[in-house]
Amino acid sequence: MQSAPPARFSVGLTGGIGCGKTTVADMFAELGAALVDTDLIAHALTAPGGAAMADIVTQFGPGYADPSGALERRAMRELVFADAGARQRLEAILHPRIRDEALAQAAASRAPYVIFVVPLLIESGTWRARVTRVLAIDCPEEMQVARVMARNNLSEEQVRAIMATQISRADRLAAADDVVRNDSGREQLRPQIALLHEKYLAFSDRLSRLPSERL
Repeated sequence: MQSAPPARFSVGLTGGIGCGKTTVADMFAELGAALVDTDLIAHALTAPGGAAMADIVTQFGPGYADPSGALERRAMRELVFADAGARQRLEAILHPRIRDEALAQAAASRAPYVIFVVPLLIESGTWRARVTRVLAIDCPEEMQVARVMARNNLSEEQVRAIMATQISRADRLAAADDVVRNDSGREQLRPQIALLHEKYLAFSDRLSRLPSERL
C-alpha cells in the first residue's frame, strides 16, 4: 500500500539522463531548499564498506565487488541491462535502503521544504506518493544524447540504451506538476527556479498551517 503524501511540503525532482537535474537541484539549494539526492545515497550504499555491499556480493557473487570492496559498476551495469531479473534483485537490495535514508535525511532538515532528487521517480511507482509535487527537468532528446556522450565518454548507442530504460519525455512531462526547461544555459534556468522557489515557499507555508490541504 502506498503511503499518503507527507505533511511537510516536498518536491520530487526528476528528469531523463543529461537533462541537468544536478544543476537545477544545486540552484534550489542556493536559495535555501534542502536536497536529498538518491543517487548520492546509492553511491554511499555501494562504496567500500557500504551497507548494501554484503547483500550484493551474496546475491551476485564476489565478481561484482572491486578490490576496494565497492560495487563493480561496469559489470553490474552490463548485467542489469541484459537481465531484467538481475535488475529486480538489485533494486530489492537498494531501493528500501535508499528510501529509508532519504526519508531520514529529509526528517533531519530544518529547511522550509525538501527536494528529493530521484532520476526514476515516475518509473518507481512509489515515490510519487511520498512527495507533494513532481518537478521535471526537460530538454530535447538530442541535447540529452550530446551532453551524456560528452560527459561520460559514451557512444550514442550506449546513451540511447540508457534512455530506453527511462520513461518517455512525453510521459514524464504529463506526470509532472511543474517543468523547468534546460535547453539554453544557466541564465535561462535562474528565473524559472526563482519563480518556483517562491511558489514552493508559499505552498510550504500553506501546508504547515493546513496539514490536510492538498496542493
